[in-house]
Amino acid sequence: MKRLHVHVGVENLDASIGFYSTMFGAEPSVVKEDYAKWMLDDPRVNFAISAGNHARKGIEHLGIQAESIEELGEVYGRLKAADRPVLEEGRTTCCYARSEKSWIADPDGIVWEAFFTDGEATTYGDSPALDQLAGNDAGSTCCVPKSIGAA
Repeated sequence: MKRLHVHVGVENLDASIGFYSTMFGAEPSVVKEDYAKWMLDDPRVNFAISAGNHARKGIEHLGIQAESIEELGEVYGRLKAADRPVLEEGRTTCCYARSEKSWIADPDGIVWEAFFTDGEATTYGDSPALDQLAGNDAGSTCCVPKSIGAA
């Protein structure tokens, strides 16, 4: 079963951890000096926040997290069927995790990632800007690759 992923950039990580922990009724499963993540089952969501140079404030990107490489293949098929440019990033380190991922932007420039995570990492990972993805000029610096290729 897939899980919705939401990544939000925040100004004050500690204040936001307190707020979201109260709102979700759960503490984050991952906390770093610049990042926190909740893997919730109710609602089924991977909700992450970043502070500092990793993200602009507000919704950073949305995503679909697969629970197996086979399930990721199904999601990748949907990305390609959407008839939009898809960036197949492949193996990467992002958000203190090792993942296989691809990226797409909707017609309005909202960035989505599709990914399968199969390990932890000790570093946040690469943080290139979103500004070249589907003409989005938000200038974000989260985990999105710097360029996008044609589908």
